[in-house]
Amino acid sequence: MKRRSLTSPALAGLLASVLVACSGGVDGTGDKGKAIVIGTTARIAVTEDTPAPFDPAASYDLNSWNLMRNTFQTLLRPPRSGTEPVGDAAEKCGFADNRDDEYRCELRDGLTFSNGHELSAEDVAFSVRRLLRINSRSGPASLLSNVDTVEADGGRRVVFYLKKPDATFPYKLATPAAAIVDSETYPADRLVKSFKGTTSGPYVIDDFDTRKHRVLLSRNPDYQGGSEPKNNKVELRFFGSAESLQKAMDSGDVDMMNRGLSSRYIERLESDQDSRIRLVEQPGQGVQYLVFDTKDKTVGRQAVRQAFAQVVDRKQLVGDVYERTAEPLYSLVPGGLLGHKNSFFNEYGEPDVKAAERTLRKADVKTPVKITLHYAQVGRGGSAANEFAVLKKQLNESGLFEATVKGEPPTSYSSASLRGKYQVYGFGWLPDFPDADNFIAPFLEKENVLNTAYSNKEIRDELIPRTRREPDRADASDSFARAQDIVAGDVPVLPLWQGKSFVAAHDDITGVEWALNSSSLLQLWELGRGVSS
Repeated sequence: MKRRSLTSPALAGLLASVLVACSGGVDGTGDKGKAIVIGTTARIAVTEDTPAPFDPAASYDLNSWNLMRNTFQTLLRPPRSGTEPVGDAAEKCGFADNRDDEYRCELRDGLTFSNGHELSAEDVAFSVRRLLRINSRSGPASLLSNVDTVEADGGRRVVFYLKKPDATFPYKLATPAAAIVDSETYPADRLVKSFKGTTSGPYVIDDFDTRKHRVLLSRNPDYQGGSEPKNNKVELRFFGSAESLQKAMDSGDVDMMNRGLSSRYIERLESDQDSRIRLVEQPGQGVQYLVFDTKDKTVGRQAVRQAFAQVVDRKQLVGDVYERTAEPLYSLVPGGLLGHKNSFFNEYGEPDVKAAERTLRKADVKTPVKITLHYAQVGRGGSAANEFAVLKKQLNESGLFEATVKGEPPTSYSSASLRGKYQVYGFGWLPDFPDADNFIAPFLEKENVLNTAYSNKEIRDELIPRTRREPDRADASDSFARAQDIVAGDVPVLPLWQGKSFVAAHDDITGVEWALNSSSLLQLWELGRGVSS
């Protein structure tokens, strides 16, 4: 049996929280009563940053979106392969003739919510209006902020009028930001703080058991959409550490896993030809940046940020901390996407302390520059702690910086960073959709997810609007490249690494190659149980 298969059904990001599917048979061979258990080290909980983790208007994290992708419907969804969205609740969608600011969708017949209510075009319009009206700080309203008005034209047609042309709008409708909620049960102006909801997707949540650390889902018999589930039930099982998850995988208590795959575990699976656990690798689009508070009196100085960029050694960082699971990144846009350009490498080349010293001296910056780096501390040690320890060492050994590192509580990390509490902090990003726009606009538009004070008029007023007028995304590459060059010069953020994606699954689990869509979210309906070899 092949030990590892390199697949490319989608541009998959770093595999984050995973759910489990209980299988229905594949070609009639599977055991419909036996669950496929997929483990994760991620957690879903009510926190300061996520007070309503299962409300589409409130949640913008991968853990919650994995559940929403499989329980809520959207008009469109990412395809099984490729990147162009396909229909889910919608039978067909498209821009109006010669108008890139008017988008129309026709719904399928017979759509219903899990409570029996009919799903109509008015529910779609209500859901988008609700998202924008609530505009939760932790939510994804920014993705649909270009919607001027949305109207229900009869029971099945919905029309979106955009403020500006946007060729990426179909991609945004395929994200959980555009999840359709029941207008009869969801309030129009406030969040629903519950672990259950009224949905119309392939699965419904049966139970969220905080004591046993699991989420149970079952197939929705009334689902009418573009997917065909190959299983009847779903379970997400949470583990407190990568070690305990790997042991559960080895013992057979878990059938599939991704988070918690250490470099050593990956190497073991690759070399063990007799193991019944196979490893699947997919292209990764998950990235890690450092974000600078450009209002800060120290890192607000461009020369300090440039010198920082000249000192950091990405190759050493990846080699010491993320061997086999990541590669150095020299741009906002990761490799593998149209528009990617290695702008930071072109600007600064290999790490060069002498060049950094010249940069600081020219700007009359006194050294060593005192600086504090922050990261979200999850448990003891871990890769984030190791990563920031390496960064600290690199900066301090240059003699140009006096860096300290602080691990912050994950429950308040996001909100504190948005309030400008950190000089420099780590920020991980997984794409909402597989387009270079989703690695530039979210950070550089006026209403950006970082709440950063950094602003560049050319990027905001010219380059981003220009790229969104290009229906052929290859034609936007030059504008994306220019935006990346500007960022490399100004350094409001510093790209560090791009993750690789691995899934480990027992050899009787089918559909693993298709389990992730182009937005790195799980497609539970693809998973089934076949016959072990």
